[in-house]
Amino acid sequence: MAGNADRLPGGYWDSAGALHREFELSVLTGRDDELLSQADQAETASLVTAVLSRAVRRIGNINPVTEEMARQLLVADRQFLLMKLRQRTFGDLVRADLYCPWASCGRRASMEFKIGDLPVEEATQLSPLYSLFLSRTALDEGDASRREVTFRLPTGADQEAVSSLLATNEAEALSLLLRRTIQRIGSCDFPSGEQITELSSLARAEIEAEMERVAPRVELNLETSCPECGRAFLVPFDIHRFFFGELRTDLHLLYQQVHYLAYHYHWSESEIMAMPGNKRQKYIELLADEIERLNHGA
Repeated sequence: MAGNADRLPGGYWDSAGALHREFELSVLTGRDDELLSQADQAETASLVTAVLSRAVRRIGNINPVTEEMARQLLVADRQFLLMKLRQRTFGDLVRADLYCPWASCGRRASMEFKIGDLPVEEATQLSPLYSLFLSRTALDEGDASRREVTFRLPTGADQEAVSSLLATNEAEALSLLLRRTIQRIGSCDFPSGEQITELSSLARAEIEAEMERVAPRVELNLETSCPECGRAFLVPFDIHRFFFGELRTDLHLLYQQVHYLAYHYHWSESEIMAMPGNKRQKYIELLADEIERLNHGA
């Protein structure tokens, strides 16, 4: 099936130090929809890894894209791929119901936007590793030999590692993330967890700010206004929850489609489940038109 080539806002660095940015997506089949909709929705990071390994046909000249490779993709690249897959699976338009957050209003409102309109910022500099010099005030003991810090950007593997901590201890989750991503402090390669924990809060803040500055970014906070009171507010768009929620909602519809096509065309379940959703829907529309024509001609 023909794919759709595009370019990652960050990119994947292979073991030889080559950067791969162009990617090609396929579409999810009925079998993919079924498996993913029944997966544990609480393990969002792992679910993203699974869906990307199924839907990304290639990144650069690397094919196939394994689950391990999907884990090593940058967080923003994973978000971007999921956005593109959402476009291909459910279309570009997103509709959502929400409530006005202003206490004096609180009324229900609807909003809609296009996935393609979400701002995407490419990495300011492309590199597998980044370095910064901490300010002197960030070092508790003023040790100049520890001022240079080298780090890599967070990946899907890091998301999977910290996901269980996020709901219960966000501070500990952030500490674990730094332990995984900081590669060198001064002349010390792969510093221990204790050495990273000893960094001052200012040092940690400077590292986090530099990570954010150099990383690619997908803007998932949308500005809208309440149609009732007219006041503006920001709405966070959780692409993960939205995408997988749509898959779960469509599971009953998937089984209805399989039954309908099997009944009329006498195709096997495996043949129907191998089709992407848009192809199943096209056959259903053709059948509906033919049944209506026969009914009118009777």
